[in-house]
Amino acid sequence: MSDMKISPAYPLDWPRGRSRTPKPKAALFREGGRPLTLSGAKRRLREQLSAMTRHGQTWRTINIVLTCNIRYTASGARDQKLSRRDPDDSGVALYFDLDRKPHVLACDRWDTVQDNIAAVAAHIEALRGQERWGVADLQQAFAGHVALPRPSPWWETLGISADATIDQINAAYRHAAKTAHPNAGGDRAAWDRLSSAYDEAKRANQ
Repeated sequence: MSDMKISPAYPLDWPRGRSRTPKPKAALFREGGRPLTLSGAKRRLREQLSAMTRHGQTWRTINIVLTCNIRYTASGARDQKLSRRDPDDSGVALYFDLDRKPHVLACDRWDTVQDNIAAVAAHIEALRGQERWGVADLQQAFAGHVALPRPSPWWETLGISADATIDQINAAYRHAAKTAHPNAGGDRAAWDRLSSAYDEAKRANQ
């Protein structure tokens, strides 16, 4: 079984209608007596997601996207050129399909991205415990986290790469708008998605 892939996405895509924590608490999670690193937190998350699938079976969790306000390069590393400081909003939202059904786990209780990722990993471990002890199967354990499918990220909606320049973003938007606008025969829902993606793209490139 190959290594599970967790795709990073910027910016944070907080679940609609979910309340936010007004004052996140100080970091909690540790590794070897030291504050948990971002890579350590992502490793914990990957381990818990992988453990949801029994050995020899195909993945039960697919289409995994971890959204937060830290930007990553195409290789999956943190993009230090854009920002070396932690984001003001440390929340994370993990989108995935469990047995072909979309789910989301979100956390913003802690004041660092890595601690919120670790909290999501710890939550998955607790839910897995229900299945191990025969209390509930995974579908029952995750029943409260069923979600609408995550909308496509702005770069996919615009048909460009995640590291596109603002000029490329503007050009892609103008091209798509020619057919997507309702006055040009486009669908209103599609136009709203395009407009939202364009606004998100501009915010991401400020």
